[in-house]
This record gives sequence, structure tokens and C-alpha cells, in this order.
Amino acid sequence: MSSFTGKIWVLGDDIDTDIIIPTEYLALPTVDDMKKYAFSPLRPELAGQIQSGDIIVAGKNFGCGSSREQAPEIIKHLGVACVIAKSFARIFFRNSINNGLLLIESDLYDHVKEGDEISVTLGESIEHDGVSYPISPLPKNLTDILEAGGLVKAMQKRNGLI
Repeated sequence: MSSFTGKIWVLGDDIDTDIIIPTEYLALPTVDDMKKYAFSPLRPELAGQIQSGDIIVAGKNFGCGSSREQAPEIIKHLGVACVIAKSFARIFFRNSINNGLLLIESDLYDHVKEGDEISVTLGESIEHDGVSYPISPLPKNLTDILEAGGLVKAMQKRNGLI
């Protein structure tokens, strides 16, 4: 997954974990049961519109609020290739890496509209409408976790269990 292209969905600033997955749906038996309610307080139709490989672009402080691990897990189960935001809440960032969801910090939000298509080359840049937005590479230990599909799988691989 060193480079990919996808359609973007644009969200705003301060998208908290209660918007990503409201508390009342956390009691459902599986993540697949929960994912249809993703972003429902903000845009009830969004979870049903997101296609595999799509990309979420947001403003600042994405993933703020409670530290529920289900939030990044649900975004990943929706098929989202990555979330690009101006900034991320720190615990959401780490929960996302641990769940195998790629996050990229960029000011792309200021330059796109919903439905645009972008191309991402990891550790290099985001291409949109003929403009290149540089992105910093993640440290190797984090890319290893992402490439394995999450922290548990990375540790299983490292210990020869898979």
C-alpha cells in the first residue's frame, strides 16, 4: 500500500469519537453491526455511501473525545483507505495505528471539496488537481504495524506466530 488513489469525503474540525460511533451503538455484537451508524449524528447517510478505498479528509483535532478503540476500527471496516486531517487527537492516532488505520497529517482540507479524487504516495506526497502536498514519512515501527494490519498482527508476525 505504498500508493493509492481514492474519492474523498470531507468532514470538519473536531470530529469526536461520539460522532464517529455514538455510544448507544457500542453494545451491538460486532463492528460490522456498528459500522452502519458511523458518523450518524453528523451525516446519517455517510456510512452507507463510503466505498472501499475512499478517503476521509478533515480539519483539525480529528478523533477527539473518549478513547474508544471502536472508532478507528469502524472507519477501517467501512473500507476507508486513510484519514487525512490537519491534526489528530493523540490517543485516536495511536488507537488507529494499533488497529491498522492509516492517518496522515496535512492541510489538504483547505484545498479540496467532497467527491474530489486524490492520489497518496506514502511518505512522499498527496496529489490533487495537479498540486503536490508533501507528507512526512511515519517511523518504521509504525509502518510495520500498519503493514501487518494492526498491532496484534504485527506482534504475531514478529514472534513467528503468523
